[in-house]
Amino acid sequence: MSETDGTSLNRVLSLPALVFYGVGVTVGAGIFALIGEILGLAGDFAPLSFLLAGLIAGVTAWSYAILVRRFPRAGGEAIYVSRGLGPAAGRIAGLGVVITGIVSSATISLAFAGYLAEVLPVPKTAASVGLVLLLAFVAWRGVRESILLAAIVTLLETGTLVLVVIYGLPVLTAAEPGEFATMLTSAPAHLDIIMAGAVLAFFAFIGFEDMVNMAEETRDAERTVPRAVIITLAITILIYLLLATIATLAPASAEVAASSAPMATLFESLSGLTGKPVATISALAMVNGILVQIVMAARVLYGMAGEGQLPAALARIDPKRRTPTLATALVAAAIILLAISFDLARLAEFTSLVTLSVFTLVNLSLFMIGTRMPESAIGGWRWWGLFAALPTAGILIWQVYSGTLGGH
Repeated sequence: MSETDGTSLNRVLSLPALVFYGVGVTVGAGIFALIGEILGLAGDFAPLSFLLAGLIAGVTAWSYAILVRRFPRAGGEAIYVSRGLGPAAGRIAGLGVVITGIVSSATISLAFAGYLAEVLPVPKTAASVGLVLLLAFVAWRGVRESILLAAIVTLLETGTLVLVVIYGLPVLTAAEPGEFATMLTSAPAHLDIIMAGAVLAFFAFIGFEDMVNMAEETRDAERTVPRAVIITLAITILIYLLLATIATLAPASAEVAASSAPMATLFESLSGLTGKPVATISALAMVNGILVQIVMAARVLYGMAGEGQLPAALARIDPKRRTPTLATALVAAAIILLAISFDLARLAEFTSLVTLSVFTLVNLSLFMIGTRMPESAIGGWRWWGLFAALPTAGILIWQVYSGTLGGH
């Protein structure tokens, strides 16, 4: 696609902007909502659950970093899997990414509406639909505006998490080294709850992969996108590990585990201050999560249309904004339809299953592409793809077999 044919995107994103986007889509509503659930599920082993989930995400993140150097295009997963496993598998992977983004956005919009209803007398349906329409408009206005808003909210939510960590430092420094040693030595006997916690914690890491779909709007994408993926995941793992350890050691850990606003409860217990500002930031994190998912899902549809896997109309962009108009509108419409029609509690479990399936397909595609191109740079990493597919497939099988999330 050329820069002037009416179907090319605007390359405006630098490494810092893409990292802001990545942290915003990864460190978002998930950690604010899930840390209590994971603490209740894994108990004192919650930090290990986050570490295991981060490592599983990390091996796949490196596969993405390798593949995006060879295919710096929007619609990343669909293109990778098409090249590795064939067009049919690529179409399934691409649509899987879009579906997870749409379903999670609908879920988050409902959660936001529920929060807003506690503060303002706004009907939940109106709040949910209005929020999605507003954010779709922001996404259509242009990727620079979308990323700017995402960056502002990312600063707020990441700053809030860092503030919680700062107030939790006395808890960390007061802990005896023996407590950590006991956790590690007794971990093998509690692998079941650690794995159960990791399956849930995995939700909080989903999002880093969305950065590859911004490749056609990133300057020097072959170098910038892989760096941004690794930096984003490193920041995320560090923040989550610190928060999980603090939450585990905090005197009010039981209250945090039982709270519907766990991060606010944790902040209150550590600081002695009101948790309302943290609750407000949680709502903003939900807004951020929806925005980045709309941007991502529209780019996947755009990329798949450009590859001939979907109707060409979805590759059409606004001549002034240089954004995929029809794809953005379709994503917003689907989010609204789900938000007003369904109870999405069970669909959250489905989202995890689809995401892990896509990750497995991407990793296997790296192996297949590398096998066909053994002399190329990507060929040297083909065995990494097979290695990375083992944990993603393993946790997927575990989730299906054990029904870990069925009660959540």
